[in-house]
Amino acid sequence: MGHTTDARRLKWALAMTSAFFVAEVAGGLFTNSLALLSDAGHMFSDIAALGLSLFAFHMARRPATAKRTYGYHRLEILAALINGLALWLIVGAIFHEAYSRFSDPPEVQSLGMLVVALLGLAINVASGIILYGSEGQSLNLRGAFLHVIGDTLGSVGAIAAGLIMVTTGWYRADPLISVLIGLLLLYTSWDLIKESVDILMQSVPRGIDVEEVQKAMAGVRGVIKVHDLHVWTVTSGIFTLSAHAVVNGREDFPQLLNEIEGVLKERFHIEHTTIQLETEDREEKEFQAF
Repeated sequence: MGHTTDARRLKWALAMTSAFFVAEVAGGLFTNSLALLSDAGHMFSDIAALGLSLFAFHMARRPATAKRTYGYHRLEILAALINGLALWLIVGAIFHEAYSRFSDPPEVQSLGMLVVALLGLAINVASGIILYGSEGQSLNLRGAFLHVIGDTLGSVGAIAAGLIMVTTGWYRADPLISVLIGLLLLYTSWDLIKESVDILMQSVPRGIDVEEVQKAMAGVRGVIKVHDLHVWTVTSGIFTLSAHAVVNGREDFPQLLNEIEGVLKERFHIEHTTIQLETEDREEKEFQAF
């Protein structure tokens, strides 16, 4: 999936979400529904998240410079982290308001709330369908997609709360369902935040075993052992490796290097590598000097 297609999907989702946000805020204030207002809060965060993701996409396409030799790829990861943390802030605000409403639940105009929530659900489902299938390509897109999923949960929760209040008059259903939605958002956003932090800390990418990488490199004919091995992620799908490989008397270093890089690309999808080849004599001299 190309960046152009992903950006187009984000633009459509952003336009649809922005168009409905004002209506949902007005509906939440008119019906006095916390569930609806919390859903509107999610939708506002969607607007910010989608806009941030779109900005990060455009910036990531800029070429590398002398000061930023990796370019602007990391902006996508920063956008994903900010989107995840923004979800937590929204959940905190929902929990705070829900706590005050449990002791003294206000009356909610449940029927109007249901109508607005149903419209919101339709918009969220449409946005989710637009983004679905592309969220696996980028952590940035996954962050935007999670916001839309969270908003969809908010709409479903608002509908459920509205139905309960219409049929039973139990107004505590409004803050109760808001809390349940908040807990679901915390759960779904944890993995996004954790992976974003791992990438920014240059941890080993998910799905890659450093010991397996080391064995694969050492398995190339002429390689005796591999040390000072590091593998990290620049941005979603772009892995980088640096290592020292001790080799025997084989003299065709360019061919040897090509074979190592071929193994890394084929087995681990690592295409950006910096590999220093060392002979046994050199390693022994460096050890003695140390």
